[in-house]
Amino acid sequence: MSRLRKRVAVLISGRGSNLQALIDAAVGEGFPAEIALVVSDRPDAQGLQRAERAGVASRVLVPKELGGRAAFEQALEQALREADIDLICLAGFMRILGADFVGRWQGRLINIHPSLLPAFPGLDTHQRALEAGVKLHGCSVHFVDSGVDRGPIIGQAAVPVLPDDEPDSLAARVLTAEHSLYPRCLELICLSKIQLLEGGVKSTSSAPAESAILANPDRL
Repeated sequence: MSRLRKRVAVLISGRGSNLQALIDAAVGEGFPAEIALVVSDRPDAQGLQRAERAGVASRVLVPKELGGRAAFEQALEQALREADIDLICLAGFMRILGADFVGRWQGRLINIHPSLLPAFPGLDTHQRALEAGVKLHGCSVHFVDSGVDRGPIIGQAAVPVLPDDEPDSLAARVLTAEHSLYPRCLELICLSKIQLLEGGVKSTSSAPAESAILANPDRL
């Protein structure tokens, strides 16, 4: 990834609010990435409209119509190559990618998850957080590996859990944090300030503020 602005593909399945946050960040002066492609596994995903409004190329690849996961991932790989993609961001992409695909994109494939991993991997994170009685909840950006929501963590942002919270109100608060955290983590990766090493993630920045940004949501 030697080019000045990395070409990023965003994979979605739904409304695409994190896609919008990445698009908005990428049009900012000096941002080191451009959103070059949006791929959805659902033709009715609202995020496709966001891509169209932003003038970003999009593709719809439906696994069932293509003949299953292997054919889907082959078509996805071809679309990524044709768009000359450097990095992939999963943003509400509700499909598990196969180990071979993940292995080919190791260190260049990231995801955002609505919990403070390793707590509450998988689905229904906000309901589970409330049931557990946690006082802090949040979101995590991580490199994708062969596990589900288990890859090395790049950055996290925490939000308080309020006494009268319900899943929807907590989800809204976490989503606001996601929209700040995801672009910031993408920026740091594109600037080579975050690297995936064996056994974890290393920050190559010497500036204390960079560490504070990832540790403290108030500094996002």
